[in-house]
Amino acid sequence: MNKQISEIALDIFPRLKSKVKTSLEKSAPEQQSDEGFNDYLPQFIDLKSEGVVFVNSRKSTDFDIFLNIKYNSIINFQRINDIRYINKYFEKINNLLPEDGAYIGTFESSKQRKKRILNKYPKIYAYPFYFGTFILKRVFPKWRFTKKIYFFLTKGKNRYLSLAEVLGRLVSCGFEIIDYAEHNVKTFFVVKKAKEPSFDPQPSYGPLFGMRRVGKDGKMIKVYKLRTMHPYAEYLQSFIHKKNSLAEGGKFRDDFRITTWGKFFRKYWLDELPMLINFIKRDLKLVGVRPLSKHYLSLYPYELQKLRSKTKPGLIPPYYADMPKNLEEIIESEKKYLKMYFKNPIKTDIKYFSLCFKNIFLGKARSS
Repeated sequence: MNKQISEIALDIFPRLKSKVKTSLEKSAPEQQSDEGFNDYLPQFIDLKSEGVVFVNSRKSTDFDIFLNIKYNSIINFQRINDIRYINKYFEKINNLLPEDGAYIGTFESSKQRKKRILNKYPKIYAYPFYFGTFILKRVFPKWRFTKKIYFFLTKGKNRYLSLAEVLGRLVSCGFEIIDYAEHNVKTFFVVKKAKEPSFDPQPSYGPLFGMRRVGKDGKMIKVYKLRTMHPYAEYLQSFIHKKNSLAEGGKFRDDFRITTWGKFFRKYWLDELPMLINFIKRDLKLVGVRPLSKHYLSLYPYELQKLRSKTKPGLIPPYYADMPKNLEEIIESEKKYLKMYFKNPIKTDIKYFSLCFKNIFLGKARSS
């Protein structure tokens, strides 16, 4: 069924549009022309297959009348921005598809919408309009107290969605990202079913959130931080690493999951202030190896993983004492710290605290 993913289907959407009556223009009249986007959308399905289904749907219940049909691929013309229950929609598609079944869809990212609004109106009107609609259609849906107001006013249509959030939602709902392409005011994606959805009952939206990290003895702990990434960004860690690898300092290269204000928070460690809660709860000690996710920890040698599990992670990592430039140097830095720590814990932590303090406040070391 599958063709090479790298092939470009120059005629894919014109051919698909002849099969259904699309209402994209009706549901979002402010959008620009679709001309040219077919040059950017990768294809990997056999359009002649009987299992290819074309829909223009906003509701997961629209699929109920087709429950007995076997789908190989589902292509939806409706923007994700106009779907009320996004995760339920993705979960329903996941349930209908076989393993490796393809789902192709489209949405307008927040970045694309901002660009479109600023190009459409004079700046004196564009910025207030953008700010107002951003608050209503981006912030309101994320807050418990304003959610109902948002859905009452908008019925869930024309929502602001970041690239990271949409891709993260797809991964959380059991899909593997094959490719995505940004063109004018639309982003197209191709994903395939990889597993069952995670059915996260409490997705993290708010400014304060808990990250699942590996603590002492391999116990999973919730480390609190101020949000610096888009919602659902945590599900993209493996994808970002595979796509962009690591930059200097051991962080992910070109990480589009980080918000504009998040970069500022990270630079001055404002995002890490809530970790004091973990210090009070005794999940973390003052100086120690950084608390890592399961995926990031899997990049470490097994022996170091075992060594790390013998002590609590810390608020201040040895990174700021040695200032390593890549993952290999970070690993060596942590090995050195842990060997010294297990010989003399108090002396080692005092020494590393002094070195970190010097580099942070005198050397102006910054997080990223």
